[in-house]
Formats: sequence, structure tokens, C-alpha cells
Amino acid sequence: MNLTENLHTHTFRCGHATGVDRDYVEGAIRAGLRVLGFSDHSPMLFPEGCGYYSGFRMRPERFEEYVSSLLDLRREYADDIQILIGAEMEYYPALFQNTLSFFTRYPIDYLIMGQHFIGNEYEKRGLYAGDPSDDPARLAAYVDQALEGLSTGAFTYMAHPDVYRFTGSEEVYRRENLRLLRGVKELRIPVEINFLGFRERRHYPRPMFWELVREVGNDVVFGLDAHSPETFDMEDAFREMCRWTSDFGLTPLRHIPVRDPRQGLAKD
Repeated sequence: MNLTENLHTHTFRCGHATGVDRDYVEGAIRAGLRVLGFSDHSPMLFPEGCGYYSGFRMRPERFEEYVSSLLDLRREYADDIQILIGAEMEYYPALFQNTLSFFTRYPIDYLIMGQHFIGNEYEKRGLYAGDPSDDPARLAAYVDQALEGLSTGAFTYMAHPDVYRFTGSEEVYRRENLRLLRGVKELRIPVEINFLGFRERRHYPRPMFWELVREVGNDVVFGLDAHSPETFDMEDAFREMCRWTSDFGLTPLRHIPVRDPRQGLAKD
């Protein structure tokens, strides 16, 4: 696999990925990667008594074991690959600081933003970004929330930035995503071409979005979004994505500089 780094890797703890941590590491080594970052769906500290917890992310009580497992593998495979410890996290304004404070008690290296909801998810106004919508106000709210979160400085890059499934006019889609991409570029944060979405023929990567990326001149990264160790063996599909990316005139970064998530902690 013509890839040296991948920072988008899940584990069984999120409830919808398979395989054990070691299998991901050995798959990455077999594929020739030099850096493997784990970024399972992050725990969130939802308010006590709200009666809600996401069905697609690990629970807070699993996080210590997650970090411990990866630290053990980092030591064991130190001569073969560099292992980074991170999480894929939404920016929920009401929860962000408390959740970030929870993470930073542990030796984590980075966070990537995977914004799946508008609002705070557990509230009635929390709206799923993957549901089709032609409402310009909803798309604008998504862009506002993503930019607010990215501006905290806690996130290394934005995963599947085109996951929002807007079905309205191309004019609105172009306007709002130009606003997103210009803001992201000003923050010097890369955007991810998502391998899982590509190989499963989901609604992303969306060609029009990546035309806008080329127009704005954003930094681009590949993210495997691995939910099974077999992802590292999907050479033909990865080659196809490389050709698709080249056709858009985009060259992904070979090295992804990580940001310390502690930069996002509120200053006293």
C-alpha cells in the first residue's frame, strides 16, 4: 500500500469495528506503514441523568484500557512502526471542555474531528449529518460548529469533511463549503479523503467538494478509517482512490504533523 502514515484507525471498543489491536498493528506493518495512529470514536461525558449514550463510541470506562493496550503495543513494536494514540471526536460546545480535560489525563498524542452531529447530540436539536437534508440553515449550522471546534486548536485534521449530506442547491453547497474550506485553510488544518467512504461508495467523498478543495488549495491527507485489520490489505481499492485523487489534481501530505490536544483547553 503506497501509504506511509494513517491516523484514522478504530478498535472493537466502539462497537462497530472488528479485530484486536495487535492485528491492526501487524496489518499496518505488512502494508509498509511507518506511522499508525489509533483514533477510535471517543468517549463523551454526557450529562448525568440525561439518559443517553451514543451507540457508536467507546464508553469512558474503556478509555484507560484502550490507552494501556496501545502503550504496550508501542513498546513491543517500537522497531517496526511508530504507534500514536488518539481519538476521533465531535465538537459539542456543551461537552467539549469537560471531555477534553478527561482525555488529557492520559498520554494521548492527537485528536481528529469527525463531526457527525449538529448541536450536542443528546439534545433534541442534535441532528445527524449523514441524513439527507436540503435545508441551507442546517448546512450553515454544521459549518459554523465545525469551524468553532477546529479553531480551539485541539484537532490535528478534519476527517471526512464532506460527510454532511446536503441535497439542496449546488449554489448553497458551494457557498457554505467554500466558507468551511477557507476557514480550515486559515487554521492550517488538513482535510481527509476518506477511504472507507470511497471503497463503500457512500455519499462521500463527494466530487464537488474536492473540486472546491482544489480551488481553495487546502492541505489534504488520506485516512483509511479502518474498522477491520483487513483494511490494510485492500491494495486495489487504495490504488483506485489514489487515481481518483490524482484526477482532481490533489497530492496528499506524506507526513501529517499532529497537534497536542491540550492546546484546546480553556485558559484560566
